[in-house]
Amino acid sequence: MNVFDTLTERGYIKQTTHEEEIKELLEKEKVTFYIGFDPTADSLHVGHFIAIMFMSHMQKAGHRPIALVGGGTVMVGDPSGKTDMRKMMTKEEIDSNVNKIKGQLSRFIDFSDDKAILDNNANWLLGLNYVDFLRDVGVHFSVNRMLSAECFKQRLEKGLSFLEFNYMLMQGYDFLVLNQKYNCTMQLGGDDQWSNMIAGMELIRRKERKPAFAMTCTLLTNSEGKKMGKTEKGALWLDPEKTSPYDFYQYWRNIADADVEKCLSLLTFLPMDEVRRLSSLEGAEINQAKKVLAYEVTTLVHGEEKAKEAEGATEALFGAGKNLDNVPTVEIEKENLGDTLINVLTAAKIFPSKKECRRLIEQGGLKLNDEKIVDVEFLLTEENFKDGIAMIQKGKKKHFKIVVK
Repeated sequence: MNVFDTLTERGYIKQTTHEEEIKELLEKEKVTFYIGFDPTADSLHVGHFIAIMFMSHMQKAGHRPIALVGGGTVMVGDPSGKTDMRKMMTKEEIDSNVNKIKGQLSRFIDFSDDKAILDNNANWLLGLNYVDFLRDVGVHFSVNRMLSAECFKQRLEKGLSFLEFNYMLMQGYDFLVLNQKYNCTMQLGGDDQWSNMIAGMELIRRKERKPAFAMTCTLLTNSEGKKMGKTEKGALWLDPEKTSPYDFYQYWRNIADADVEKCLSLLTFLPMDEVRRLSSLEGAEINQAKKVLAYEVTTLVHGEEKAKEAEGATEALFGAGKNLDNVPTVEIEKENLGDTLINVLTAAKIFPSKKECRRLIEQGGLKLNDEKIVDVEFLLTEENFKDGIAMIQKGKKKHFKIVVK
């Protein structure tokens, strides 16, 4: 099966510039393509993971990916999908983020023996002569057409800085440079990048008189059209220090029934026959499909050992198991005993603020050792610990083990 058919069947492809030409090209040639990742944070999140899977399917089919880290473009900031201008970052912050993201990408893509390329657009963007750049590249861009692009139209109402207005030119130039350096003929990316991708493709066709193509993948949204990957703590990060493997596993274990098939298709390598079989389960049986999803995605991101630990912790709390070794654990000092439960849980980072902890208690959503806490002034004492352990249930799904140092 042509990889284009595979990507279509699994629901990746959203838009293409030249569908028949792309399909024929992917069938007959080894294509070098790229996807860009701007280092706006020190970790990629699950929104990036769908692009990584897109890239991985292409590599498995024999095509060569370029993972482009945007150390240059991030200094300008992509206005796509944003209502306000991004926070300006220092060069030190950007360099640190670039190094961490490079490490993460290497876990998913095989860069050995020239099977893939890792590059940073800071290598060519930061040394540009601006006047030369405008004369060489800017002349090919129509301001009227740029303003009609969705990524700019949304921002015009609140104000679009000239700094951000340059982003499309820079991303288009990236494609041109990669075409010249590596014979990269195709750009892949999220559907919110469509206008920027078209700009790069057209720039190559005008300047190099060569074919170039663009193909977008669907964004990871739930059945209601809202972006997936948001938790009460923020984004669902791929870095285990920012989102623990247990919390990562739990997110997929608890998604809506209607989102199971889409997530199995996009975020795992399970054969589509198995995806359809699992997705067709109904009632309580759909939980089996969610278990498979959570295990498969956690294995891809964190490795099989961490996936098994998260699975074991979940079974310990919700199944017949009794082993609590893998339940997320927080340690408190002995001198914390006698303080209010709100103060202890906030200091232990189980809650981001006392206000949020108090609100959950008032709503009846906090349990200590399976007993609902109703008093916001409840004091945590040694009597609450059995064999040195106290169990906290936060809402319906979150569990923590508290131990005294």
